Amino acid sequence: MEPTWTLVEHLSDLRKRIIFSLMVLVATFIAALVFVHQIFGILEYPLKGVRLAVLGPGDVIQIYFSVAGMVALGLSLPFLLFQLWMFIKPALTARESHYALSLLPFATFMFVFGVLFSYFLIFPILLHFLLSLANESFIVLLTAQKYFKFLITLTLPFGLIFEMPILLLFLTQIGVITPKRLVGMRKYAYLCIVVFASFISPPELVSHLSVAVPMMALYEISILLCRVQMARKRRRGEQYDKSEDTSSGGLTSGA
Repeated sequence: MEPTWTLVEHLSDLRKRIIFSLMVLVATFIAALVFVHQIFGILEYPLKGVRLAVLGPGDVIQIYFSVAGMVALGLSLPFLLFQLWMFIKPALTARESHYALSLLPFATFMFVFGVLFSYFLIFPILLHFLLSLANESFIVLLTAQKYFKFLITLTLPFGLIFEMPILLLFLTQIGVITPKRLVGMRKYAYLCIVVFASFISPPELVSHLSVAVPMMALYEISILLCRVQMARKRRRGEQYDKSEDTSSGGLTSGA
């Protein structure tokens, strides 16, 4: 563990990390605005050629900023995670710091994977299911504002949710939680998942299930990974104890 910092030093470091993060976010936001039309072409893929409508000139600006902000957050995530690690690094031991740093690439991958999982699987299923409810009774008019809002509120949370295994692995490594505790908290975790799924998905049972079930599966995968991590941690501890016993025995016989 690094030398103890004062409160002023922690606040100064936090300020520096926030400034760096904001600078990168602004830079990627501007870059996303420059290429916003190309980004639209990618995000409109699930529509299969259906044209979106806008109800006013102000909607266009709002859509540009919303989409650019989503892309900027996704592109900046590796840097933001690195800044978070740099901020908490002084409070960690050398082994914990090394382990946290080794998880950063996996955290970035899981965020991207979660967004892509939602975009290519969950989002199209929900979109076409909801549109199919109209049948021939309604004329479906998709506005760009509601379409992109629905897309953002469904894909970005999935990116963050897929960070769950990485976070729980780290907390297991530093001894904050155990797999047994995660199993004991399962019913409360499922309740939180159902509530969270109801917030980010439309108010239909199929929509809730299509969001909640992958999240529950991810929680179970996290428990399995934490068990593997705990077993590896115990084996390393036993090996360390044996090496200490061997070295102490050698010293005794030498004496």
